[in-house]
Amino acid sequence: MAEPQIVFSKPYRTQRELANIEAVLDSGHVHGDGPFTASANAKLQTISGAERSLLTSSCTHALEMASLLLDLGPGDEVIMPSFTFPSAATAIALSGATPVFVDIELSSGNIDVSLIERAITSKTRAISIVHYGGVAVDIEGLVEIAERHGLPIIEDNAHALGATWRGRKLGTIGSLATQSFHDTKNVHCGEGGALLVNDAALMERAEIIREKGTNRSRFLRGQVDKYTWTDIGSSYLMSELNAAVLDSQLDEFDEIQRKRLATWNSYANGLQEWAEDAGASLMSPREGTGHPAHLFYLLMPDHDEQVALLSHFRQAGIVATFHYVPLDSSPAGQRYGRTPFECTVSEEFSRRLVRLPLWAGLSEDAVARVIDTARSYRTAARV
Repeated sequence: MAEPQIVFSKPYRTQRELANIEAVLDSGHVHGDGPFTASANAKLQTISGAERSLLTSSCTHALEMASLLLDLGPGDEVIMPSFTFPSAATAIALSGATPVFVDIELSSGNIDVSLIERAITSKTRAISIVHYGGVAVDIEGLVEIAERHGLPIIEDNAHALGATWRGRKLGTIGSLATQSFHDTKNVHCGEGGALLVNDAALMERAEIIREKGTNRSRFLRGQVDKYTWTDIGSSYLMSELNAAVLDSQLDEFDEIQRKRLATWNSYANGLQEWAEDAGASLMSPREGTGHPAHLFYLLMPDHDEQVALLSHFRQAGIVATFHYVPLDSSPAGQRYGRTPFECTVSEEFSRRLVRLPLWAGLSEDAVARVIDTARSYRTAARV
């Protein structure tokens, strides 16, 4: 009998999510900014270390809020990695500004900070980065360049909740940072996100933009006797139902992390010898990184080997996968963005990358099966 399929990702279930949802439905307060929103926000601020957080309906919306808060518009440019999720670029393009794509490091999948300064022009208004796989970019180099040129940092922290660099929590580096609570993330609420605000001067306007351009947040706190339209914005609030699920997930954050790290470490230990023999490179965060085990990847020697290994896993009933198509080569990237120099490493990384199943609750037997299946693969050089 065929073994059951091992899926790539599976949303984590908590003990209290159903009880929390029932409490919301019973309360009659199903829209945003209820007691579960307040509770989840408080927990998120503790875990992330951010000064303030605002729950949003998605990380994409949090990125859009960042563009609005920085007053990006036509003629402006924002430097960002080519190898990242399209939402980071879309949020810039929607403002009328131009995303400027820069290459990445092969060793980490992160933006190559040494290339940022070459892309800066008189039009540059910000630097947007992502900590790929929850592993920090070159923080010291990034901050030094940003400060020297007076550029705010937008920190896409979608992969990196709970991650650190030399003891400093990721999500606290940029003036603004964003989180994702999509069901593929370590903690989730189906669809959701958050804007982390580390620059106090931006907080009041962030509340206004999130509340459809109104000062409703001040009204709810009793600071004004009625609320009105004061700025641009949109409906970026997370519903109280999503917040109830997220609150239950954040309650179990430490347990989720324990389980994910156990799987990550099993892959790292179990595949090291095979990788050396196969000419593959395993994900290997550099010293000083406290990563959240958001994903585990390996780089095959070339694209043909990537395709072959993915097929090998598929035949064994295991869902492994690749990741992003570099944005500089995408149709929208070429239409809305600018690429000052070729992103050859982004292309290579994309065409060699294989991500392995990783989720809290993946059994030890399933992890062993993934490792054994990888070990049974033979590259062309070894056949």
